[in-house]
Amino acid sequence: MAQEFKFDLVSPERLLLSERVEAVVVPGTDGDMTVMALHAPTMTTVRPGVVTVMRQGGSSEKFVVFGGFVDITPDGCTLLAESAVRVADLDRADLERNVQMAREDVRDAKDDMTRSKAQEYLDHLLTMQAAL
Repeated sequence: MAQEFKFDLVSPERLLLSERVEAVVVPGTDGDMTVMALHAPTMTTVRPGVVTVMRQGGSSEKFVVFGGFVDITPDGCTLLAESAVRVADLDRADLERNVQMAREDVRDAKDDMTRSKAQEYLDHLLTMQAAL
């Protein structure tokens, strides 16, 4: 049985999760990393992707995050995300409609700045869609 540690997932809007967990898989900028109790102190940036939280007893929960950074200590881990949402809260049909509209926005953009912002939003939506 693995030792538990404190994990906090925070977005600008709210605290999404604060509890003792067995492990967390974080999409670090240099690749996915699994955090467990007694992990070496680390601070790194987070790329858009899926965070998987594993609890004692085998249950898990997934979150889609968009950037931010993670601070890891031997007895805890705090992930400060630019934006985050529980995968369980995503609506597949609504997400598909938003992806189609975002693709149209990219296609119809009149200038590079508008196209870049629309593409970034589309990339976020596609990351959420892949998490389903």
